[in-house]
Amino acid sequence: MAYWLFKSEPDCYSIDDLAREPKQTARWDGIRNYQARNLLRDEVALGDEVLFYHSRCKHIGIVGTASVVKTAYPDPQQYLPESPYFDPKATPGQPRWFCVDITLNERFKTPVLLSTIKEIQQLEEMTLLKQGRLSIQPVTQEQWQTIIELSR
Repeated sequence: MAYWLFKSEPDCYSIDDLAREPKQTARWDGIRNYQARNLLRDEVALGDEVLFYHSRCKHIGIVGTASVVKTAYPDPQQYLPESPYFDPKATPGQPRWFCVDITLNERFKTPVLLSTIKEIQQLEEMTLLKQGRLSIQPVTQEQWQTIIELSR
């Protein structure tokens, strides 16, 4: 099992949106960065754990956890001209973008804010602090445990 941080802007899709989904499960789609796509397609696996991160909002930080319940498959939005994620170069035979399905595990009562993460020595090597714009990021087991402890 591996650990990941998935970033989302809460005005686009929040942890509350995931909580309202049937079975609290949804497709994590719209990834349009090649490095994030490659991680999602090649490394994110069934049963992996996810830190759900809200970006571009008043309280930036980790707001809960989820699990991967379906591994990478072609993102259907890449084929829809009306979608903001449409890619005219993508074809069903040669998809360019991928998604996974996740299910909600926990909403934190209090988010673990980015400002807090920056202050914790055990988290100073997090990809979040070195490559902040990457929307899919690996997290070590130690980093995961530290975040979970901070959420309590």
